Amino acid sequence: MVVLGLARQGKALARYFAVQGAEVIVSDLRSREQLSEQIDEMADLKLEYRLGAHPDDLLKQADLLCLSGGVPADLPLAEQARLQGIPVSNDSQLFLEATDAPVIGITGSAGKTTTTQLVGRMAQAEADRRGVRAWVGGNIGHPLLAEVAQIDNDDLVVMELSSFQLEIMTLSPQISALLNLTPNHLDRHRSMAAYTEAKARILAFQGESDSAVLGRDDPGSWAMQDRVVGRLLSFGARPHAGEGSYLENGEVRLLLGSQERRLFPVEDIELRGPHNLLNVLAACAIAGAAEMSDESIATGVQGFTGVEHRLEFVRQLNGVDYYNDSIATAPERTIAAIRSFGEPLVLLIGGRDKDLDWAPLVELIRQRVDHLILFGELAPMVERLIREAGPSERPGAVETVDGLEQAVAAAASAAQPGEIVLLSPGGTSFDEFVDFAARGERFKQLVNAL
Repeated sequence: MVVLGLARQGKALARYFAVQGAEVIVSDLRSREQLSEQIDEMADLKLEYRLGAHPDDLLKQADLLCLSGGVPADLPLAEQARLQGIPVSNDSQLFLEATDAPVIGITGSAGKTTTTQLVGRMAQAEADRRGVRAWVGGNIGHPLLAEVAQIDNDDLVVMELSSFQLEIMTLSPQISALLNLTPNHLDRHRSMAAYTEAKARILAFQGESDSAVLGRDDPGSWAMQDRVVGRLLSFGARPHAGEGSYLENGEVRLLLGSQERRLFPVEDIELRGPHNLLNVLAACAIAGAAEMSDESIATGVQGFTGVEHRLEFVRQLNGVDYYNDSIATAPERTIAAIRSFGEPLVLLIGGRDKDLDWAPLVELIRQRVDHLILFGELAPMVERLIREAGPSERPGAVETVDGLEQAVAAAASAAQPGEIVLLSPGGTSFDEFVDFAARGERFKQLVNAL
């Protein structure tokens, strides 16, 4: 079998098959020197490497082609495999094929990692109560395929699934959540229709005994109701006639069947922003579908302050609070971040664009941002959009700098006591960093060095 890409998921795939005695070829566009660390990590396995390119004869003896997360599903080699009748798969598909444990799968354009972490905490509390184990992975943390042999049928499994994984999958989890659906990754999927279909595959292969969780307040997610073949639960701010979660009288409540369950007061939620309130509501509906106890659900929420690089508080310096929201790789996510604050904002926007619509974010910047600092490849584009939008009191100043280090220095000079410095870039990190996490780590280093 052939594995394309020696990233996190590719390594799990190669190890899974090599341990079972399969002949595994790993191909990556990077050189052996660039992959030296990964190759050393896999030194205990018998693997054949084809590096620097994907050679024409790669599929000559292959009976399976597996794609790591960053490898496009429409890669010519993948298309060639399909034409030759060679199955194309990935770690998440193979995990669902291999496990008999019920699986919770979570996807969405925004909030899926925070929601997965919340459900994972609830699952851990519930697993402790039941005397089983909880497993959290997929697009978050580590591929669960690496641990499939250790997972028992009664264990609780929570998976985050990306559109990149879903677009080639032909199985759906028993509990599938589609949190929201807004434009994202259009540089990869090329159209909103293709992106929507990729996300919708989390529902496409469910049966009548399975459950789906949709966001009532998000038009894209709620439009998927007609694709649900099993039980439908939903989440949203206001009460709803169907099963799911909602807010009432300052409490988070859950309706299952005809029973209303009062879970916990809103004050117990430590996450900032209305989008995170929806993430909590989503997690509660998902946990309800999985028949977790009220106590386990509340335990998962209490004390949870968020996921790294997602509205992460870094420090206060000279009366200024610094927040790291490097995960915001789309304008929609930056909009959610801005709306999480009432204080004056110094906003850092930058990185690489994903061919998304910036007009709503530009309008919000003109309403809410006091000082805008632009960096990276997309800086000239955003500066032009701000200028073309016409005169406005905000932002009071717009600065354009080269990179993140200069952006942090400019923010520190501009910010006044009582203001917020917010890194919420709106673009990917790939013009300067390997991923959003590396960008966020560098931001924290720079801020802590001020």
